[in-house]
Amino acid sequence: MAWIALWLKDLVLQAIALTRSTRSNGADLDSWFAQLDFQRLAPAAASGTVTFSRFTASAAALIPVGAIVQTGDGSQHYQVSADTSNASFDAGQNGYVILSRQQSVVCPVICITPGSNSLNLPYASGNVSAGTVNTLYQSIPFVDTVTNAPPFVNGETAEIDAVARERFVAYPASLTRATRAARSVLPLRRSARISPTIIENKTKAGEPQMGYFHVIVDDSTGAPSATVISTVDGAVDAVRLFTSTFGVFAPTVVNASVAMALQTYSTGLAHATTCALVQQAVLAYTNALPLGASLPYFKLAQIALDTSADVASVQSLTVNGAKADLTVTNQQVIKSTSVSVS
Repeated sequence: MAWIALWLKDLVLQAIALTRSTRSNGADLDSWFAQLDFQRLAPAAASGTVTFSRFTASAAALIPVGAIVQTGDGSQHYQVSADTSNASFDAGQNGYVILSRQQSVVCPVICITPGSNSLNLPYASGNVSAGTVNTLYQSIPFVDTVTNAPPFVNGETAEIDAVARERFVAYPASLTRATRAARSVLPLRRSARISPTIIENKTKAGEPQMGYFHVIVDDSTGAPSATVISTVDGAVDAVRLFTSTFGVFAPTVVNASVAMALQTYSTGLAHATTCALVQQAVLAYTNALPLGASLPYFKLAQIALDTSADVASVQSLTVNGAKADLTVTNQQVIKSTSVSVS
């Protein structure tokens, strides 16, 4: 009888685990979410640009789409992707052309393996420091070197169970409502890492229009694709109040140019290394700011001091040439165009 009771208890516990999100994990949690059309956020591959160069520019060279480069230790691999807006891109040859007497070309790349690295290496999610992607995976005629001038900071790991549960809490209450909260939840669950802002009774230009609302969405890039805009549009339309009208738009990007000088306890290469670390930290913080968030002037100095114990003080700090916070509206997002640390 005791054995049967324990067996029945085990069955009950298994049933509870499979029928409650708070007790489900992994694949069971995903299947539980699927009943309500809710998805865990998938990992996002890191991306950025690399510069292909050569020592002798006597002949033309072609960087084909799909060419692979890697970090110096070989732990992370990146693939050249097509960008038709790049002046060096040749659609006929499906690659980027380095003309004769031209020394280099800048190409976009994307990490082959999105998300965290199964080996728990320091380049998890493909996020790497400047100058880390410095090896050609296979030889390219008339090309000798490759490097990434900017760091890669936009890679994301898959959403863990605890975070998915927290995000799920607001979702069921939104299914039968057309409230501001409900309209905010839909973009968040329909597209990975969407940040929405809703403005009621005003057009995007700021003109009053009763019964109209517009949604500003960002996917952490500052320039969400047409697919993201369309997906969010459909999600909002599914819960909008009858007779109300709306629009979905990308944010306006406000560029931030940061310059600072550091006084460090070291000189030479050690000073340069510290400057590179601070540059990466400032760039990562700035480009991670959400919609409507301002860039605090003194926060940048704090980031520099917190990055390394080698930083003694921060001098000559400016943001877009001024010594003040860079403020934006709830329709704008700040992205860094350059960070100069010396």
